[in-house]
Amino acid sequence: MTAPARPRPAPAARPRTMWPSPPGALRVRPLPRETAASYLTRLAAAYHLSPIHLLDGLHITATGTPAAPHATELHYSCEAARRLAAFTRIPPAHLDRALTRRPPPAAIATTHTATARWQPLAPAVQPLPACTTCPLRRPPHHTTPTAWIHPAPGLPRAMICPRHQQASSDPRQRIPLNIRTLPELAHARLTARRPPTTPSLSWATTITTRWYDHHQHLHNRWRTRLHQLATANPHLTHGPASPALTCRNLITYPETLTLATALDRLPLRSLLTHTQQAAFLHHLASRLHLPRLAPADHDVLWQRLTTR
Repeated sequence: MTAPARPRPAPAARPRTMWPSPPGALRVRPLPRETAASYLTRLAAAYHLSPIHLLDGLHITATGTPAAPHATELHYSCEAARRLAAFTRIPPAHLDRALTRRPPPAAIATTHTATARWQPLAPAVQPLPACTTCPLRRPPHHTTPTAWIHPAPGLPRAMICPRHQQASSDPRQRIPLNIRTLPELAHARLTARRPPTTPSLSWATTITTRWYDHHQHLHNRWRTRLHQLATANPHLTHGPASPALTCRNLITYPETLTLATALDRLPLRSLLTHTQQAAFLHHLASRLHLPRLAPADHDVLWQRLTTR
């Protein structure tokens, strides 16, 4: 005689979740240094929504005027960031570390509600278009809007992806450029393991920009590089600005890094003797692959050599 079946215990009641709807099924991962506005745009596109509709679905109150992802930034309150992290199934710390966050307005930083604010960005600090292949290596694997990222800190203002041979240096370039014909750009990015100091990078950028604008020292090399870049990217000639202007930071990228690294070798707060100045110019000419380097008295490089 078999024993009577024991009744099954009643299932334990699930704790009531604070989330009003199930988390998203599609996992869209952010790129390193991607802006919050760019990531939200790509996340919304995965669900065929606009960023405004996605924020509304997450019960996040948005203020400000949204624009293109490269022209605006999106600031989240702590509660809004928590809801976004729960929806994307990405831990808040990981999401916060991946997305570039500028200091939010005081009204957003101190509020306890789920609030977001669209903030316009000045052209000088706008992000750059990211590599178009890098997002495809992360799910979902379908066409998504262009991701926008901020340049790597401590390096010249340019985005260079050595793996997929794409680069950009100006937000007016809506898509990154093909740099397969310019291997020196990827090589410079790969060898920049120790970023130069901020003062040296600032001096180097000013110097190479002046050389570029005034056709000095490296003009023939940079003109050839610009021609190769325009040939590999025919759409450049149809852009809103001249390729000579929008590609300047990219064309001078290797030499700016070389110059910044060389300037870091100079002693701080002490004037160089004539012998030291000549030795530095000889060393720099060798690094830049020039037969000689003799800057004029009004050259910015000479100002750096004669400044404490």
